[in-house]
Amino acid sequence: MTRFLAVLFGIAFIFIGVAGFLPTFSVDGMLFGYFTPTSMHNIVHIVTGVVAIMAATSHHMARLFFQLLGLVYAIAAVWGFWLDGDLVVMQVTMADNILHLIVAVLALLIGFSSSKER
Repeated sequence: MTRFLAVLFGIAFIFIGVAGFLPTFSVDGMLFGYFTPTSMHNIVHIVTGVVAIMAATSHHMARLFFQLLGLVYAIAAVWGFWLDGDLVVMQVTMADNILHLIVAVLALLIGFSSSKER
C-alpha cells in the first residue's frame, strides 16, 4: 500500500507542478485561485513527484520517502507560518502553508505507520 501511495503522491505532485506553469489552472495569477505558482515552487513539486515514483520501487524506499517528505514539508510549513510566507527562495501564502502542513501530517503518518508489506 505504501508503494501505491507513493505513486499517487508522485502523480499528484507532477500534476500540480505542471499545472503551475499553465495559465489554464490560474485564477487572478493564483493556482486554482489559492496557491502561489512560482517557477521554483513548480519545479520543486515536479522533482518531488518524480522522486516519489522512483521511491515506489520498494517498500523501504517508499517509507523513507514519506518520512523525509513529511519532515521537509513540516519544516516548510512551520517556517512559512513563522516568517509570514518568506521561504527565502520562494514566497508562499497561508493556503500554501496549510497545504504543506496537511501534506506533512499525511506523509509522516504513512511513513511511520506503515509496517512491512506482505
